[in-house]
Amino acid sequence: MDTPSASSSAFNNDAEPTAPSSVNSNSISSEIQQAVDLAYAGIISPTQAWTWFQTGEAVIVDVRTKEELHFVGQVPGSLHVAWATGTAMNRNPRFVKELEAKLQKQQKILLLCRSGKRSAEAAEAATKAGFTQVYNIAQGFEGDLNAQQQRGALGGWRYANLPWQQD
Repeated sequence: MDTPSASSSAFNNDAEPTAPSSVNSNSISSEIQQAVDLAYAGIISPTQAWTWFQTGEAVIVDVRTKEELHFVGQVPGSLHVAWATGTAMNRNPRFVKELEAKLQKQQKILLLCRSGKRSAEAAEAATKAGFTQVYNIAQGFEGDLNAQQQRGALGGWRYANLPWQQD
């Protein structure tokens, strides 16, 4: 489940990603991570994801479990297609079919999970299924664990102070 983090590849300053000539982990200069070594379109910051979502340029699909949406919170107006289900986190075998039922393959799709790892796996699966503009939202909804093994203090949607709601 290890995937590139928001600091592991190059970023560019364009609204649309373009392949850089080389990857430099020390040159993070934009909102969108390049898809140089990824099997999907790229990794996008929560702030850029919100901009694209607000303007109607993209749709956000939350791939967390129903329980996570209920107890942790969710982005208002986002769609839900679980990548895995239950406490055992069993992979949803209908993930691609559920995406196909809700979205067009050429739509710009921004996937969100807790920390960016499940959504990266989901982005790969969606891309393999023919979706052409699939992005992973960096650091997910809650961000990475801090030194105290707690989420919410090191990046992510909520840390960026973007809109969210809780049941």
